[in-house]
Amino acid sequence: MKTTISVIKADIGSLAGHHVVHPDTMAAASKVLAEAKAQGVLIDYYITHVGDDLQLIMTHNRGELDPKVHETAWNAFKKAAEVARDLGLYAAGQDLLSDSFSGNVRGLGPGVAEMEIEERVSEPIAIFMADKTEPGAFNLPLYKMFADPFNTPGLVIDPTMHNGFKFEVLDVYEGEAVTLTAPQELYDLLALIGTPARYVIRRIYRNDDNLLASVVAIERLNLIAGKYVGKDDPVTIVRLQHGLPALGEALEAFTFPHLVPGWMRGSHYGPLMPVSQRDARATRFDGPPRLIGLGFNVKNGKLVGPSDLFDDPAFDESRRLASVIADYMRRHGPFMPHRLEPTEMEYTTLPLIQEKLKPRFKKESDMYKTKESVYTKGKSAGESQD
Repeated sequence: MKTTISVIKADIGSLAGHHVVHPDTMAAASKVLAEAKAQGVLIDYYITHVGDDLQLIMTHNRGELDPKVHETAWNAFKKAAEVARDLGLYAAGQDLLSDSFSGNVRGLGPGVAEMEIEERVSEPIAIFMADKTEPGAFNLPLYKMFADPFNTPGLVIDPTMHNGFKFEVLDVYEGEAVTLTAPQELYDLLALIGTPARYVIRRIYRNDDNLLASVVAIERLNLIAGKYVGKDDPVTIVRLQHGLPALGEALEAFTFPHLVPGWMRGSHYGPLMPVSQRDARATRFDGPPRLIGLGFNVKNGKLVGPSDLFDDPAFDESRRLASVIADYMRRHGPFMPHRLEPTEMEYTTLPLIQEKLKPRFKKESDMYKTKESVYTKGKSAGESQD
């Protein structure tokens, strides 16, 4: 029997701004999932949050993109959003871009990461969930986990990993994907995923046997809605051990708080800070961008755990460095490189400002003509006075 792990998330409203999920909304979602479990739609579930995003972790044996499972998630978000509205929470129902369900939640706002697997004798997984950033934020850490021997020594010394992995990379603007093999096509892979706003790692497979190792939620909200409606706040599922990265190798990839787009109003670069569940709140400048990790074992579809993976003083230095980086970036104010580049600002209010000022822009040549005309008139006036 195959087991499907589905992680579906949405911002359905939060307390005191884009800050933290209210426990009453989580309770409302839990009732919907409990009913689905009692009816046999789900085998197991766990509900959590990171910042203002409600995260539904579900297991079942119905495969990916199953209408019943997705409808369950949709109903859970709708119920949670109703509670958010009753409480007057901020941005209630923000990620629910439609009033009707159409078979699955893809394209309706929520983010989705799903994998259907044949359970191994022991099936350890890690689920990483981020707030105030976009799917490409996982490009660098996933590259480190599955392609960088300086991060993952198993690529060198574990014979079951030595032949490497292949990466399915999606062009989110064109809707096309390409699969590249590491280490053979490593430089081609880096050429793409080094532009994480456009090229996003979607799935990773082991070269030897095509075993699915990781999946990422790749929904870009602004591309779906055609305007800025909040950052995408992605999740990724990573299988661990037995010919895959060890837990410690997966976590090592997040010790460097690399710069990711998002943060305040989705318009600034900031460091991705790994935090414990209790610290998964958006605070300073609506951030910095936060990351939590939960570790589980999956047995016959049951979720054993979780373990709060970043609740460890070993990550204190990473958090300190993230705070230093946050200080440095904030001193730039509204200037790049703190503010995103123009292509990433297309779905904010910046285009409206540009349109308003457009009539006041003049060609450089016309400006020089105007200056020359003023100079000539002034000179003529001076000559007549002499």
